[in-house]
Order: sequence, then structure tokens, then C-alpha cells
Amino acid sequence: MAQFLQFVFLGLSTGAVYAVLASSLVGVHAATGIINFAQGAFALWAVYVVAALRTDGTFVLPVGSVSLGSADQPTPMVAAAALGIASAAAWSLLAHLLVFRPLRQAPVLAQVVASVGLMLFIQALVGLRFDTENLFATPILPENTVTVAGAVVNVSDLILAGVAIAVAIGLRAYFTLTTAGIATRAGSEDELAARLTGYSPDRLAAIVWVMTGAACGLIGVLAAYTIGLNETSYTFYVIPALAAALVGRLASFGVACAAGLVLGSFQAVILWADTKDFWPNWAQAGLGDAVPFVIVIVALFLLGGRIPARGSLGSVRMPAVTIPRIRVAPTLAVVAIAVAAIVSTTGTWRFGVVTSIILSLIALSLVLLTGYLGQISLASTAFAGTAGFALSKLADNWHVPFPLGMIAAALVATALGIMVGVPALRIRGAQLAVVTLAAALAIQSFVFNNPSLTPAQGNLIADPTLFGVDLGVRDGTDLVTLRFALMVLVVVAICTLGVMRIMGGATGRALLAVRSNERAAASVGIDVAATKLLGFAVSAFLAGIAGCLIGYSRGQLSAGSFTVMIGLTVLAMTYVGGITSVTGAFIAGTTGPLGVGYVFLNQTLELGEYYELIAAGVLLLMAVLNPVGVAGAITETTQHLKAAIARRSGREPAAAPGPGAKEEAAAHV
Repeated sequence: MAQFLQFVFLGLSTGAVYAVLASSLVGVHAATGIINFAQGAFALWAVYVVAALRTDGTFVLPVGSVSLGSADQPTPMVAAAALGIASAAAWSLLAHLLVFRPLRQAPVLAQVVASVGLMLFIQALVGLRFDTENLFATPILPENTVTVAGAVVNVSDLILAGVAIAVAIGLRAYFTLTTAGIATRAGSEDELAARLTGYSPDRLAAIVWVMTGAACGLIGVLAAYTIGLNETSYTFYVIPALAAALVGRLASFGVACAAGLVLGSFQAVILWADTKDFWPNWAQAGLGDAVPFVIVIVALFLLGGRIPARGSLGSVRMPAVTIPRIRVAPTLAVVAIAVAAIVSTTGTWRFGVVTSIILSLIALSLVLLTGYLGQISLASTAFAGTAGFALSKLADNWHVPFPLGMIAAALVATALGIMVGVPALRIRGAQLAVVTLAAALAIQSFVFNNPSLTPAQGNLIADPTLFGVDLGVRDGTDLVTLRFALMVLVVVAICTLGVMRIMGGATGRALLAVRSNERAAASVGIDVAATKLLGFAVSAFLAGIAGCLIGYSRGQLSAGSFTVMIGLTVLAMTYVGGITSVTGAFIAGTTGPLGVGYVFLNQTLELGEYYELIAAGVLLLMAVLNPVGVAGAITETTQHLKAAIARRSGREPAAAPGPGAKEEAAAHV
């Protein structure tokens, strides 16, 4: 019993981080209506600022640095901690001023991808600006212990829990006892009314952003020595924090704080159970990371209808959709360009071309699900990875031949996609993004990184053969054979044409109708639930086919091929290319991880280490300045040029449809 209690208290350190992040998420949502996926990244920056100051006295800034000491005389702890906390607050304020305030009336999709982009940007910047491999956290809190009911408990864990509770109490007091806090709550209910009474919602929101950023920096700095330094962990602490915040309905600081502390202790108890003989082998890895996903699902299903929404000054709409039409000449031209790129390249460049073709299929799955159906999904690589690992079992263990093995594996991903899509029957928008991101992390930790399910050595995939022809990716020193590259092109082309046919037909109109207005769609006889699940199914199938092709291109799979970060980067590139356009999917494939754009950046410009930073930065710019993406901008420019030419020739062009007009027309079909 004493050992059990010891693990319960041991989990309070991580639980305190969850609790403060959860309280901060509640505060930001109350002030702005935004679910900020970058909340953990603010703490990440603060932690490394303090570590650098305590190592050699260098105050690292996003650009440049200031020397405030040396290796022999590092910056004093109090000063270092103060600078770290101030840095987190500064990042939070900049996020409000430069990213989220301009997106105040933008679609939820733009806010979500901007939040994800900011998270990726800060994490990439940390990797570039800090020597992450040689920096270590130093203790701030006392290192002594006390005995509680026979369990040896670290005093630092109790202090961290106390800090988390104090932060929750402080934020609640601000929102309920101060004039500015009450005005902030009033603005969340009716922003226009707040403006008419003389308050600036933007200024009030800025105060909350600074407070929550400082709180995240504080708990990160205090807990760093106990939980260690890790770029990815701090970034994704936002998922269990979101689970805790959702238990509190994104409204209660006390419930969110308590849920965060309990969740941290529960995960520690799972670690304790791992040491016991009764614990099954399949549950010895990643189960703790899957718990937040279960909590998110339960909380949203039970409380989704009661989670508050922020009042706004007007309605917003998703980016306009241009319905694709299959035309022979453009299709042949695109295929010819792809064939030419394959034939004219070798080695790494051909690998980049093939990877771009595969990534365009994952991007197309996002175009269908998010751009056409309006369901924000952050789990594309989870579907791809599921199919990839399933293919390994089917092809290597059960000898299912190509292409039957690939189709069967994609159907496994389809089943998973339907399961993940079930919450979409009740929730949507940013809440659905939370569910899919939590699902992606749970699948990555509990399935991909679980040696009992997917051993690190042994996920081999036999080379595909068709009618006796070897279509394998390797041949001696040839990195990518011409046969394999053309096979990938054929598979992706077939899938793309099939999806374009779906988008351009009655099913596509139903998808757009559901995206535009679910109630209106239901009133004209469209089965909204079936349409949503169909969208998730087709999207997961496409991602699954792409995952199988990735498996064939590697020959042996590992969890590193399908990380959540890769999936978020593909989403970023899809949004940059154009989330509502098939052309946008092609652009996303070209610029995606390890694609042609990456190869060019890495080999020609020797800037490969900056890829994640550039991708996230471009995403932020696009989300704020050009939400229609590159493809949409090209379409708009072409329309303007045609109109200008028509005016000069004396022919008055027909009035161009406004944004979303084609979507709204489809909604009434």
C-alpha cells in the first residue's frame, strides 16, 4: 500500500503541469473562445531558457542571444527563472497579437491550424536555438522528503501541486472578483455589448494571454528538474491538459485543476501496475498516454452540449470550394509531368518525387474530410500507420499478395477511421480536433510504440509483385526502381480520380451540404450521420493506401515513419497548398516531409534543418493572411485576370460568385 501511495504522490509533479495548462486553457477559452494547442510550447520555451541560463549564462532569444554569465558563473536561479517565465508570457502575448487576434472572426479551421502551426513553430525553434542534447534542468524546489502513511513523498511534488492549485484559484479570482475579469467573461458572452460599454475585448484578452503564459512558464520551470527536459513531451502535455479542461467544460478552473492532478497520479499508478505480475504484457507500453483520449471522448460525449461557445460579431464561413471536374487533357498533363519527374531523376531526388506522390494522397484525404466535409482531423498519419503495420502482418506473416494485402490493410485503417469519426456525430470544430489529436497520440504510443503489438525489429514488408513482375523499391544500389515509382504513380492516380469522382458527384454535394449547414442538409433528406462516417471512412482508406505505399518504399516500418508531428506537418502543408482543393493536395505533397521540396531545401540549399521551422512559419502566414492557400490564390488571381481581359475587350464578364457561393449552392441541392 505504501508503494502504491508513493506512486500516487509521484504523479503529482506531472499532474501539476497538466493542471496549470488546463487552467490556462480554460482562461484563454473564456477570453477568446480559442482552444490553444500551443499552450505547452510556451512552457517548453521557458524551460530551455532557464536551462541555458543556468548552464552558461546565455539568454537565448528567438533571434540572437545575450550573455548574462558564463559556464563558471551561470545566471542566478531566481533571475534565470524570472527570465524564463517572462519569455513564456512574451510568447503568449505575441501569439495573441500576431496570430489569434487577426483570426478572431476566422473559421474554426483557421484558428486550429494556426494554433497547431504555432506549436510546431516554437518546438522547431527550440531545436534550432538551444543545444537540447547537452542542456539539463537544475533543481529549484527542495529535494528533501517526508513520510505520508508510510509512503516516502518528495516535498517538491507537494509544492508543485500547491502551485497548480494556487494558479487555478488565482485565475478564478481574476475572472470572478476583478472588474477586468468580469468584463472579460461578459465579452465572451456578447463581444459587441462589451465594446458598447467601453471595454476592449482585445485588450482584456491580452491580459489573460500574458497571465496564462506566465503560469505555464512558472510550472514548467519548477517541474523541469523532476520530469526532465524533452521537446516532444512538453509540447504534447497539452493533450492531457485538454482532457482535464474538458472535464471542467472549459469553464471551471477548479475542476480542470483537480482533473489534471488526478490524471497525473493515475498515469503514475499505471506505471506502478506495470511492475506487477498481474499486468498483461500488451498493456506495458503507452497505456498511460491512451488514458487522456478516453477522458476526452467521455467528457465530450457527456458534456459536449454544455461546453460554452464564445459570442462573435458576425458569422464566419469555411474557405470556398471549387468542385473538381475530371478532364482528359489536364489529367494526362499532370500524369505526364509526374512520369517525366520520375524518369529524369535518380537516387534521393527520385525518392523525393515518390514520397511527394504518396504524401499527396494523405493530403487528399485531408482535403476530402476537412475541406469538403468540414471535419477537422489531426489523425491522418495514425490511419496511415495503422494500414502500414497491418500490411506488414498481412504480407510478411500471412503472405497476402499485392494488391490484395494493400487493400485489406487500408480497410483496417478504414475501420479505425470510422471509430475515430463516431465522436463527430456529436461534436465538431476545435473539439473534434482535440479528439483526433488525442486519438493520434494514443495510437502512436499504445500501438506503434508498443513492442508487444509492433516490435521494433520485425515489421518487414515483402516487395510487391504483380503477375510475376517484381515491383520492389530496391535493386542493388538503386534507391528507388523505375518500376516501383511508376506503380506508386498508378495507385495514387487511380485513388485521386476516384476521389475526384466522389467530390464531383452526388456524394460530394452531400458532403458540402453537411459542411455548410447540418440542419439544412438533414431537412432535404441527407443522412448527416452516415455522410460524416462515410467521409471519415474514405479519408482513412486513402491515408491507409498511402501508409501501405510508405511501407513498400521502406521495406521495414518503425513508429518513426508515422509520428504525430509528421501528420501535423502534412496538415500544415495541405492548408498552405489549399485545404479545399485537389491542386492543394498536390502542392502539399510536393512540399511535405522528405518530398521534393524537402530534398531541394536539404541538398541544394543545405537548409534541411530549418524545414520544420519554415513549414510552420509559412502555415502561420497563410492562416493569417491567405486562408484559401496557394491553390486558392492562384484561382482568384486567374479569375481577376480573366475579368480584366474581358473588360478591356469590351465584354462585361458574368458576376463572379462570392466566397462559399458554390458551397452554398451545393447545400441546397
